[in-house]
Amino acid sequence: MEFATGGAASSSGGDASDTNRKKKRFHRHTAHQIQRLETVFKECPHPDEKTRLQLSRDLGLAPRQIKFWFQNRRTQLKSQHERADNSILRAENDRIRCENIAIREAIKNVICPSCGGPPVSEDTYFDEQKLRMENLQLKEELDKISSIAANYMGRPISQLPPMQPGHLSSLSLMSMSNFGLTVPSLDLDLLPGSSMSTIPSLPCPTLNISDMDKSLMAGIAGNAMEELIRLLQTNEPLWTKSTADGRDVLNLDSYGQNFPKANSSLKNPNVRIEASRESGVVILNGLALVDMFMDANKWAEFFPTIVSKARTLEVISCDVMGSRSSTLQLMYGELQVLSPLVPTRQLYFLRFCQQIEPGSWAIVDVSYDITQENMYPPSSCKVHKLPSGCLIQDMPNGYSKVTWVEHVEVEEKGSIHRLYRDLIHSGMAFGTERWLGSLQRMCERYACLMVSGNSSRELGGVIPSPEGKKSMMKVAQRMVSNFCASISPSNGHQWNNISASDEFEVRATLQKSTKPGQPNGVVISSASTIWLPVLPQHVFNFLRDERTRPQWDVLSNQNPVQEVAHIANGSHPGNCISVLRAYNTSQNNMLILQESCIDSSCSLIVYSPVELSSINIVMSGEDTTYIPLLPSGFTISPDGQQDRGSHEASNGTMGDHNRGGGGSLVTVVFQILVSSLSSSAKMSPESVSTVNNLIGNTIHQIKAALNCSTS
Repeated sequence: MEFATGGAASSSGGDASDTNRKKKRFHRHTAHQIQRLETVFKECPHPDEKTRLQLSRDLGLAPRQIKFWFQNRRTQLKSQHERADNSILRAENDRIRCENIAIREAIKNVICPSCGGPPVSEDTYFDEQKLRMENLQLKEELDKISSIAANYMGRPISQLPPMQPGHLSSLSLMSMSNFGLTVPSLDLDLLPGSSMSTIPSLPCPTLNISDMDKSLMAGIAGNAMEELIRLLQTNEPLWTKSTADGRDVLNLDSYGQNFPKANSSLKNPNVRIEASRESGVVILNGLALVDMFMDANKWAEFFPTIVSKARTLEVISCDVMGSRSSTLQLMYGELQVLSPLVPTRQLYFLRFCQQIEPGSWAIVDVSYDITQENMYPPSSCKVHKLPSGCLIQDMPNGYSKVTWVEHVEVEEKGSIHRLYRDLIHSGMAFGTERWLGSLQRMCERYACLMVSGNSSRELGGVIPSPEGKKSMMKVAQRMVSNFCASISPSNGHQWNNISASDEFEVRATLQKSTKPGQPNGVVISSASTIWLPVLPQHVFNFLRDERTRPQWDVLSNQNPVQEVAHIANGSHPGNCISVLRAYNTSQNNMLILQESCIDSSCSLIVYSPVELSSINIVMSGEDTTYIPLLPSGFTISPDGQQDRGSHEASNGTMGDHNRGGGGSLVTVVFQILVSSLSSSAKMSPESVSTVNNLIGNTIHQIKAALNCSTS
């Protein structure tokens, strides 16, 4: 590379003098000088004046020569990038042109279905003009995506990894252990996501995802995976222990230094950061967990209390061998708190699964903006998920260790209800403790489903066979899923406040029930959430116990209730299924199917009246798909207020060590079938009065039994 020296030799004149002057104007740098300049250029393409002066002294060149050399080198690098981008665009245009030519040739051979003759073709000139316009639009789209990728990822589009097409296939599940006892291999039909899925069908929007979009998604997912692994494996200073409850707390300053982002929302005062990290052991092997996370239906059914809707919009790439490893897919999900007072959180996100090493997988979620039309309606809460997910590590005997990170930016578009303000602001409502606790409970449930033996208490003289037990557990799971779906505001129905007093809010909605497994007609779903100054564990024990049921169940008329069958669902005695019979009632042919479940963050008591003939069908192990269920029940969660004076050791259930404060948030839910109403009818004053009296009397009796004030 030649540069001007900055000086000109003087001469007496003439052609010989001009020739000598031109020869002396440029000179070539030595190999040593070029090597030194290239080294500095790689580290700093724009050196300051101090650096240029230092190079000038070291290399024996004028400062102006140094300055010109760096200017020319930057121009040369820019030209190289432009030539590479132009080559990509030319290749893309050539490919599109070839496709258009092939399509035109195929159209020529099409036979008109009406007359049997060749189709009428347009003029060649107009065909070429249309192709030119299409190519121009594609080139503009390509330039736009290239610019977005360069700004978002900090590297040109030509450096994005290529996509590898593949096909999905099911994973065979390995054997696992139940509380130290080896149990048979799990059947996929017994796990969530089987043929009888209770997740409502969602309209699938049409997405036009180009190869360039897929490359961009792959780059975003790759960066998110790197960030997640560092968040999972790094402790201080990135994560610190809370002095109040011992939880991991994300240091936002350290996070910003380790993961700088161009469009950070941390400076927005309306944006709230929720970050948490938990780890625990689950009784399911790693391959089965990976298969569950990568299947939208199984994922939603494994977390019915959290995921109200889930759908895989597009499989971007998958492993060529057909496994879930190295699978990238675009998904949609709605997350809920089981109360109509809290709006759902809607997310479009990329989910990427990668096998880190034998027996170890990482699954990362990261938000991806969708701007196309016909998408799902917007929520009142804007959520952007930063790299979040879990690390799954196989352990002996079919167990797995799961380390989970949740990290989101939340912008509330409306005010949060006063009852749930502390719980949501604490991060517990959608944090890792709730996710991991629900996962551990559901894994125990399916482990119990596979145990072949039954104790005498479980049989109770009623359930005749293991097939009857499995059938009962499936029906109970469908009941719980329907219950959670009835509470979620994402079901498309408007919740209206029909409160008759200022003591508590009662909200109700009308919906037509036509799906299999639900009674036909119009159903009134009503719910009310109250705060009780009682530990969640105590409220749960009181509501699930059949001996105390007459104290709150206004429909039983204070008649005693007996448990005639019992099935354990996990290590905690509160995780169980019961068949109850009420004495001295006019309906002797009706029983109550109840499931109670509890984990470290919330608990449920769900029940439904079932005819005796239907229970006999369940007990015999026959098809239970069309047995109608209309569940009601309770949801119980901590109130989110930190109690800094009590941190006793925990046995893994909520409320035992008071991590969520001393109070409970209890949501009372009733569903009533009103066959005489049409799907478009409004609730009559009589229906409103019935719902208010039913919920009001239930709440008053619960407060009276627990010695709580009515205020």
